[in-house]
Amino acid sequence: MTEGTEYSLKIDAYTPETLPMARLAEYMSDLARLLGEEKAVHFVRIDPGSAVLVHQVEREADPKVRERVARARIGGGPGDALRAIRNINRRLKEDNATGVLKVQTGAEIIKFPGREEVDAIQGSITEQGTLDGVVMRLGGTQDTVGVLIQARDGKTSACWAKRNIAKQLAPFLFGQEIRVYGTGTWFRMFEKWQLERFYIHQFKVLDESPLEEVVQRLRAVEGSGWPSVESPFKELERIRETGARA
Repeated sequence: MTEGTEYSLKIDAYTPETLPMARLAEYMSDLARLLGEEKAVHFVRIDPGSAVLVHQVEREADPKVRERVARARIGGGPGDALRAIRNINRRLKEDNATGVLKVQTGAEIIKFPGREEVDAIQGSITEQGTLDGVVMRLGGTQDTVGVLIQARDGKTSACWAKRNIAKQLAPFLFGQEIRVYGTGTWFRMFEKWQLERFYIHQFKVLDESPLEEVVQRLRAVEGSGWPSVESPFKELERIRETGARA
């Protein structure tokens, strides 16, 4: 086999002898979706000491796999990788198990709480929302086009838009920061809400003027009430984030 890096998923509720074949296939399918690079990821073996599913990633593909998994762990990256994490954790919970994905150095990449996760809110919710960021990618051949939005903190969100909206977004590729309005679906993972998909209905270009200049303009508007606002900077931040998920 081509030289590469080994990744392992440890499932503490099973041993190689007790892990059902059908369940093994489900975990392996989820792992394949999480790691991506399907032609460069190979199943190697099941190690003893619980059930440890070992995969090898070809050397050339390893940087892409590491980036994909790292982004998915914090709620970014492709939707199929996020769904794979959610599915693995759900299966572990059903199996009364916990799990951990490690690289061959022994470093933990993702710790799956499984049975230890608090059952606060399950499933997903769909609601109106906004996202701020820069358009980093536009693409697709269908009526609905993929749009990748990157926020100031570097986190990316996979969005979708009709072709007419995507055409309007095209001039802002790698350009000014925008705010998109639409319908998002969020799901609960590891006690946090993660965005699964977002359909853009409209957008606007954000004012890139310095905050001090914006405050001065607002205070100059007669009858606006802004001169009496004790902390205009906090008030602007509150208005900016209205409608965004916590």
